[in-house]
Amino acid sequence: MLDVETTGLDPHQHRIVEIAVVTTDVRGRVQDEWSTRINPQGPVGASHIHGISQDDVRDAPTFPDVIGELNQRLAGVAVAAHHAQFDLAFLRGEYVRAGWALPILPALCTLTASQHYLPHLDRRRLADCCWAVGHQVVGAHSALGDARATASLLAAFMHPGSATAPLPQHLDLPRQGRAVSWPTGPSGQTATDRRGPVVPARVRATWAARAATNEPAALVDRFSLGDALDEGAPEGALAYLEKLAEVLEDGELSTQESEDLGAVATTQDLTEEQVGAAHRAFVAALAHEALTDGKVTRAERAELHAVAAMLRVEAGVVATVLDAAERARVERLSTGLRELPPDWEHGTPLRVGDKVVFTGCDDHERDRLEDRSEKVGVRVISSVSARTAMLVSDGSVDGIKAAKARQLGTRTVDPALYSVLLEHLQPAVPRVQAPAVSIRSSPRAEAPSDRSTQMEPVPASGPRVEPAVVRAWARVHGFDVGVRGRLSTELLVAYAAAQESASSAASPDAVGDRQL
Repeated sequence: MLDVETTGLDPHQHRIVEIAVVTTDVRGRVQDEWSTRINPQGPVGASHIHGISQDDVRDAPTFPDVIGELNQRLAGVAVAAHHAQFDLAFLRGEYVRAGWALPILPALCTLTASQHYLPHLDRRRLADCCWAVGHQVVGAHSALGDARATASLLAAFMHPGSATAPLPQHLDLPRQGRAVSWPTGPSGQTATDRRGPVVPARVRATWAARAATNEPAALVDRFSLGDALDEGAPEGALAYLEKLAEVLEDGELSTQESEDLGAVATTQDLTEEQVGAAHRAFVAALAHEALTDGKVTRAERAELHAVAAMLRVEAGVVATVLDAAERARVERLSTGLRELPPDWEHGTPLRVGDKVVFTGCDDHERDRLEDRSEKVGVRVISSVSARTAMLVSDGSVDGIKAAKARQLGTRTVDPALYSVLLEHLQPAVPRVQAPAVSIRSSPRAEAPSDRSTQMEPVPASGPRVEPAVVRAWARVHGFDVGVRGRLSTELLVAYAAAQESASSAASPDAVGDRQL
């Protein structure tokens, strides 16, 4: 496991101030740990986030001083990190400054991999993912604490008894790591700090546009990565979307935050078009979130338009989503929904709010069914995910959508059966309300971060846990729970008890050699 704490988010300009390597076997069980502060030979940056002061690094080694140790620890293994592109970009930048050539390392990004292993999470920060597997983040914002947390994620993902089988490409990473050829000395070519050729000035100006609302950013707080991907966000934009949600939580986009977004986009190799698509999908996801209860409040509408203005997303995106949903709601309320007949034999019914995907089918029939679906409140999306209720296919096309449906076990129906399901559309699953709960953060978690926040599950009278994490746990353990709404007290108590039990349980038996 690799983790770095840095002076900023731009690997071309900022420096590493702390680095940790946690060596594990192929199943994620810790075998060795190493970490050190690094003297960045300049300002340490955001001390309020990583907790490192200038005094802490005054006598610390510079990066060239630790390259030999790093080479020893990284040679012959694969790397795992949460947002691996970020950590590897900074590592590569430091190697270049020191005159070394860092080889291309096979890597598993636990942020990206969580889509497969924890498909129902709304957010995918390190703390979110760790709580979903029953691990408490200790020492958040420190390189060693985050590397240990990442190791716990890897252990959960790779465990042979886990509900989701490890992907073959993930199991093959250790072999790839052993095949990497490492340099025996510096290349002799050094590079000075520079700001990379990241994105056009017009896009940077887009990020710098500022707008604020007088209402709390309630929709941004409930933002779901899965919804944004369903709305067309690029697959490679997960880390960017997480950062976008983080910086917009206060309803404002500052100049520094816009620069941070630019740095993340650069690290993720996002093009101008991909950033624009991510912005549009982000706004569309918020609009759908606003409509989950069937109405949009004045505060929610103001927030939607403010976010769209900050991201320079066309106002029509918000209007289109809201208008379409409102028409569907009016039609649904005016016509009413019939109960299923006593002799119903078509399995699980289609419900208002379900997401469906079409592939193949006669063009005229597909257009008719898609149009009817949208009018009655069924969302037609472009790609199959764990949140997709069904794939509608006549069998004429066996492509990516069909393959994904088979992989996830998504129900596939033909157009004729789908027409029947539409005719017998059922109400959305009711959501149970429960008292609110709150988040307990560690003393060093004052600033939001996609790799921080220490939380503790307790009953409703105490601190709060992330609802998305509880929902993911509930689905795995057979609880009937929706993707939105308050959680029942019964579920919260069961979740807290499970976390207590997990924390005291013995770790899995060690197998294999040092691999990741």
